Amino acid sequence: MPKRSAGLLLWRRREGVVEVLLAHPGGPLFARRDDGAWSVPKGEYTDDEEPLAAARREFLEEIGTAAPDGEPFPLGEARQSSGKVNVVWALRGDLDVTEVHSNLFSMEWPPRSGRHQEFPEIDRAAWFDLETARRKIFASQLPFLDRLAEHAHDDR
Repeated sequence: MPKRSAGLLLWRRREGVVEVLLAHPGGPLFARRDDGAWSVPKGEYTDDEEPLAAARREFLEEIGTAAPDGEPFPLGEARQSSGKVNVVWALRGDLDVTEVHSNLFSMEWPPRSGRHQEFPEIDRAAWFDLETARRKIFASQLPFLDRLAEHAHDDR
């Protein structure tokens, strides 16, 4: 059974342009990466957790504030090259992300040093128009932007 992650893709319309909120992974592995290294705020969940509840929990843990109220629209699933399956919902809303307060994770750093350090799960979040977001997001998550574009076109 592959690992599964759930996430919320927050979106808004500014002067007719659809923008999405993406998160940049924290820690040393992504410190110098930008294009192709951003993500929908998401995280793993277990079989006994409802995926949408997990998506809301992960949004809170990674962004530092609860997702806005509203009715999420399912964007379906997409598989990463590792085999992990991501399930994502679109949620229309707005949020100031100038100060993100993410939870922390621990990893051995530098590699093979025997030292463990803590890093934020995400180090920043930002709003991007869909064209820019396509360049910024992990390739495995591109289907969610395509599906959102169709949904947002119908939801004017």
